[in-house]
Amino acid sequence: MSRTTADERQADVIVVGAGPAGSTAAYHLAQSGLDVLLLEKTTFPREKVCGDGLTPRAVRSLIRMGIDLDEPGWVRNHGLRIVGGGHQIELPWPDLASYPSFGLVRTRLDFDDILAQQAVKSGARLHERTAVTGPVKDEHSGRVVGVVAREVDDAGRKTGAELEFRAPVVIAADGNSARLALSMGWTKRDDRPMGVAVRTYYTSPRHDDDWLESWLELWDGPAGAPDSKLLPGYGWIFGVGDGTANVGLGILNTSSAFGKVDYKDVLRTWLENTPEEWGFREPNRVGEVRGAALPMGFNRKPHYADGLLLAGDAGGMVNPFNGEGIAYAMESAEIAADVVAQALRRPEGPQREHALAGYPAALDAAYGGYYTLGRLFAAMIGNPNVMKYGTRYGLPRKTLMRFTLKLLANLTDPRGGDSMDRVINAMSKMAPVA
Repeated sequence: MSRTTADERQADVIVVGAGPAGSTAAYHLAQSGLDVLLLEKTTFPREKVCGDGLTPRAVRSLIRMGIDLDEPGWVRNHGLRIVGGGHQIELPWPDLASYPSFGLVRTRLDFDDILAQQAVKSGARLHERTAVTGPVKDEHSGRVVGVVAREVDDAGRKTGAELEFRAPVVIAADGNSARLALSMGWTKRDDRPMGVAVRTYYTSPRHDDDWLESWLELWDGPAGAPDSKLLPGYGWIFGVGDGTANVGLGILNTSSAFGKVDYKDVLRTWLENTPEEWGFREPNRVGEVRGAALPMGFNRKPHYADGLLLAGDAGGMVNPFNGEGIAYAMESAEIAADVVAQALRRPEGPQREHALAGYPAALDAAYGGYYTLGRLFAAMIGNPNVMKYGTRYGLPRKTLMRFTLKLLANLTDPRGGDSMDRVINAMSKMAPVA
């Protein structure tokens, strides 16, 4: 980075962070003909904490980026298998006009690299080992007109001189750390849901399971046995297709156990009581047990002000219903890219600012009411009695569960859908914006 000239550090748009949100934004911006700088603090390939499961929402975004999903490494799945309350039910992804009818699994080690390279192919300029430390503000207006960054080594140690990168618009896609937003004084909202997830990998014969599996109940012994106790949280088992399975659990801050238990210990206790032939035991573990926060339901605002837009986790866009983040990172990034492309075709000043100010409104229209419903759902399932009743009496009712899948995964047709779609869409429209 230290060898770049001042001209090379100028662009139409700067995108901070080359995760799913950042790379998607950079791709669509470059496709629109803009000069894009994509700044990433690490080098690819690199690992991220994630369940690695992609619903049809995320698959649609991949298709819109031109990603070849027939290449090796993409593991397709039919839908969601739900386990709980003594029941097990398989729910295929709904057949919709707006979304593909399959999901995918791919590790973030590969996934993020593929998206970043797709952005580069479209014309974005990727700078790796470039740690953004703060915004550059116009001394008169206070508007963000770039960022300050330092070159870092593989361990994250700063090795180069501090340099400025300049652009009239900056998109912060720096994940849950939200360093740019924090530097602007945009703190998270504590009245929004927050989750924590931990995951690891095991060599397992279940690596080629073509269903995503969700566990609504976790037990410290045989499920339902008199001497067994329910553990906090909700688990998943996603086959990666390479001989391993991604296994993890998540806990919401609406749970009384949030922040009070050792999540890694809870994961280990649950897995010790799964069938031994699945292989979820310490000798078969591959890599560390790692955790990450899940910022949900627009827990950080404003999503735009003074030349800076927030996309993905930086803006708290994880779905409160199911903890899905990648689809919303990619979708919000595409919305941001479209707004920015339109704005930069206008004269600098009020006309451009008016276009940029449309970004929060576009996010509210897309997710605002739905995320409000998600907040209510997160509060309800924090009560273990609600979840216990729901799993025991709800899971056996397939029609109800098909409706629930559509609601939780946010998979409906906006026009011409069935009665379930119309009910869910109406609920989202009637709910106040998150």
